[in-house]
Amino acid sequence: MSRFILVIDDEASIRQSLTGALKDEGYRVEVAASGKEGLDAIRSERPDLVLLDIWMPQMDGIETLRLIKAEWSDQIVIMMSGHGNIETAVRATKLGAFDFIEKPLSLERLLVMIQNVSSVQDLARENHALRKQVQKNKILLGGSAAIRNIQELIRRVAPTTGSVLITGENGTGKELVAQSLHTLSPRFNKPFVEVNCAAIPEELIESELFGHEKGSFTGATQLRRGKFDLANGGTLFLDEIGDMSLKTQAKILRILQEQKFERVGGAQTTSVDVRIVAATNKDLKSEIQQGNFREDLFYRLNVIPFAVPPLRDRTEDIGLLARHFLNEFCIAHGRLMRVLSVEALHVLTSYQWPGNVRELKNLIERVIILTPESEDGHVITAAHFLMSLQDNGFSLRMEEENSVHTKALGASVPPTAGGKNLRDARQEFEKEFILKTLKENDWNISKTAQILGVERSHLHRKIKSYGIET
Repeated sequence: MSRFILVIDDEASIRQSLTGALKDEGYRVEVAASGKEGLDAIRSERPDLVLLDIWMPQMDGIETLRLIKAEWSDQIVIMMSGHGNIETAVRATKLGAFDFIEKPLSLERLLVMIQNVSSVQDLARENHALRKQVQKNKILLGGSAAIRNIQELIRRVAPTTGSVLITGENGTGKELVAQSLHTLSPRFNKPFVEVNCAAIPEELIESELFGHEKGSFTGATQLRRGKFDLANGGTLFLDEIGDMSLKTQAKILRILQEQKFERVGGAQTTSVDVRIVAATNKDLKSEIQQGNFREDLFYRLNVIPFAVPPLRDRTEDIGLLARHFLNEFCIAHGRLMRVLSVEALHVLTSYQWPGNVRELKNLIERVIILTPESEDGHVITAAHFLMSLQDNGFSLRMEEENSVHTKALGASVPPTAGGKNLRDARQEFEKEFILKTLKENDWNISKTAQILGVERSHLHRKIKSYGIET
């Protein structure tokens, strides 16, 4: 679609010449003979670019520019003048003009300016699209009652400025909750700054959070802004705040109370406007009783509590998450799109997930990377996950999961293990599963290895160890 340019100039000859020249270059052009007509034209349809003359009767270009920017702050305007001087150009720039060109107009220079405007607009649109994609990727996924409650709470809390404390095990999605709160808040266009309090040595945490002055300690060769300074106007996410020292906790409490701080080695007070979102995998009430966490800071942070449940307590979300990660990693690694078999989903829902959603995500990526592509390899089977879980030292919750194996094998499995231990039961299942897959593929070892998602040599060793005759 051709770009729309509005020319505002009181000289008819300029309007006519610019209209002809710009239309020849493929632009759509409208004209206005005064500042008032120009404002009315913009209200009727927003142009991609305004070419605005400075010297006009009644309302000059500077005043017109001021009114344009007051109503449409992102409107791009190039100023034109036959009596240009540095002072006028500076005034126009301060009011938000994109550029300044003198009359008589050089068409070649003007076209370069217009091309620069087009590049800026293309980058802005690309940035907007990327922001939307980032927002999409930072949504807390799930259809369980627990996740729906958290999603609703996020929508209600995000527009406010209240401090938030997010609790939950590692890998449950605490960071996603924090990012969602920022994304849906009025602070979205301001920084979202993350600090992992557990990863920063105690002697450096204050410098990291508050910054330091030049010469404040050995190695401080220049002034450095801290995370609070960088997050000004936005959101500061303090992850694993339960690992913060009592000394630093006292300074955090002061900032929450006064919205002011001093850099390490400095005496000047800096004011900030920062929303604090904190997270921890610890029981802070227990930490308070043990003297490891300040009670007053806890109540300052815990204005709005979020408790993110572990994945094992919301197994109904596993299928949705697994399919989401499956699509994500097939695209990321340039693989053909895959689908989960019913048996594969049963395996996933039978596992305890000590690493929660992060562990599930890592497992899906591992399977996508290691599973060879083949004509019939678009289905991720139970075997793909079982092999990966066992080979990486994971353990399935098998006490009453015989139904999983029954569906995977297509045969009846006795309700008890007959006195066998868990390892024997797993080996028996794996042997039967390999044997069944070999039969289904006419004992073709290469094809069976592809379907099982293992190397051919690895399958050979399994066949030999289980004494399967091929």
